[in-house]
Amino acid sequence: MKQHQDGAARWPLPEELPLPVIMDQQWIDAVFLHWRIPEPVAARFMPRGVQPDTFDGSSWAGLIGFRMKKAGIGRGPGIPHLGSFTEVNVRLYSRETDGTRGVVFLSLDANRLPVVLAARAAGLPYVWSRTGYEPPSARSPVTSYSVRRFRQGASSRFRAALDLGKFVEDPLSTHLTARFGLHSTFKGQTLYIPNTHEPWPLYGANVLELNDGLMAAAGIEVDGPPESVLYSPGVRTQFGRPRFLGR
Repeated sequence: MKQHQDGAARWPLPEELPLPVIMDQQWIDAVFLHWRIPEPVAARFMPRGVQPDTFDGSSWAGLIGFRMKKAGIGRGPGIPHLGSFTEVNVRLYSRETDGTRGVVFLSLDANRLPVVLAARAAGLPYVWSRTGYEPPSARSPVTSYSVRRFRQGASSRFRAALDLGKFVEDPLSTHLTARFGLHSTFKGQTLYIPNTHEPWPLYGANVLELNDGLMAAAGIEVDGPPESVLYSPGVRTQFGRPRFLGR
């Protein structure tokens, strides 16, 4: 994969998006919390044909909160109401034998039931939940996300102080956020859905509060505070034509 030659030299350039564009959306006000986990643990959750993508000898598990905005079909405008919502997901990182990297979602909590049902029909593990978001302000650069599932009982709340004077572009942060596709299982086959976006503008953050049950509900045990905490005001992304592995 090619690399940028400017100040974002570590950021890999995404491959050309396979047309047609199937979805256009914005991801904003993202908070990324990441923990190391053993590679064999991550391997249990990988779809057939992909393996955990490691960094510094470890796999990584992420708890990510963000706001979806103006999600629309194709290149069209965002769908009113349904195209904007708060999401919190648990994810791992995957790699194909040819080096193609992606994300494997263990859960995605959102408060738009039609979106949840449509995504589950496509093989994505969305969960209908009450999700909350508190924005930062000029006087208080603190943001928080919360989840309470309508069923299954799991909940989460995390609050982070943003350091908007600390721009981050270290190799680990790039490894965790420069992801241009997702791997999932659909009708017994491994599916890869590619996307493209500009580099995430990443800033440092510190966890002020963390009370999470989503990781454990997904089958991942983590200890202590996250090793990596990041904030981004967001990016715009487009998804392209999916493909099945082996075809």
